[in-house]
This record gives sequence, C-alpha cells and structure tokens, in this order.
Amino acid sequence: MLGSDALQPIHLRELLAIEVAVHGLVDLGGGRRFVPFAGGTFSGADGLNGVVLDGGVDWQVERDGGVLDIDAHYALRTEDDETIEVRSTGLRRAAPDVLERLARGESVDPADYYFRTHIRLFTAVPRLARLNGLLGVSAGRRERNRVFIDVHEVL
Repeated sequence: MLGSDALQPIHLRELLAIEVAVHGLVDLGGGRRFVPFAGGTFSGADGLNGVVLDGGVDWQVERDGGVLDIDAHYALRTEDDETIEVRSTGLRRAAPDVLERLARGESVDPADYYFRTHIRLFTAVPRLARLNGLLGVSAGRRERNRVFIDVHEVL
C-alpha cells in the first residue's frame, strides 16, 4: 500500500561521479543507435577512483515524445587495477528544441531535460563485493563528447 508505515524510507548516498568520453553516435536506422565509449574517469565514496575502460557502449532507442531509452554496458578500472562492470538502463527525455541543441553538441542546462538511469555494479574483487548487492540511481548530463553521471546508492 502506498504510504504504508511498514515500509522502510528510501535514502540516497553519493556513490560515484563518472565522466565518460564518447565517440560519435552510430545511427542504425529505425530509431536505433549506439554511442561507443572512449574512456573516461571516475571518483567515488571511500576513495574509489580510476578510469572508464575503452570499449563500453550505450545502446539507444528513440521513442515518441522525445524519449530515448538507454542501455549502457561498460567497465571501470580502479587505481588498484580492480575491475567493476557497470550496467545502466534508463532514459533521457527532452522537448524537441532541447533535443536539437543536444544533437548539435551545444551545452544545455541539465535542468532542461530528464536524464536518469538505474545502475547495477558487478565485481569479483573481494574488497569491493558490497557493490554487487546494491542498487544505484543516477542523474546524467550530456555534452558534445562527454557524459557526466552522478550515481547514488539507494539505501
């Protein structure tokens, strides 16, 4: 039941700030496209820092109403040479004029569009094992050759 006192409240805690360098969009036709990743950096809670590995991809599907479905899959490598797999699904929604500005690579205030994802992290590294059992949510910002993602752990 919505609003039930028996449920635990949801809280968020900052987890990661990710900056992804991206190559140009590849249009597959029919509203389907992808954006290959070209590296990047991340920093986070508990001194977790490192790089975004080359080779990640954001698969996208354009839908009516200015909605873009997002399904990104990529990997992080910590400064200690540990890897973390990232799975991010969500959407970006904007008015037609904002979509045109983003497509031209213009700087657009993130308050002018909605860019949110659900994030899962996976690792075989024992000291980072807690990442396997958490759910993250993110807010994103798109620039010409970069995507900025602020990830929060759902508590």
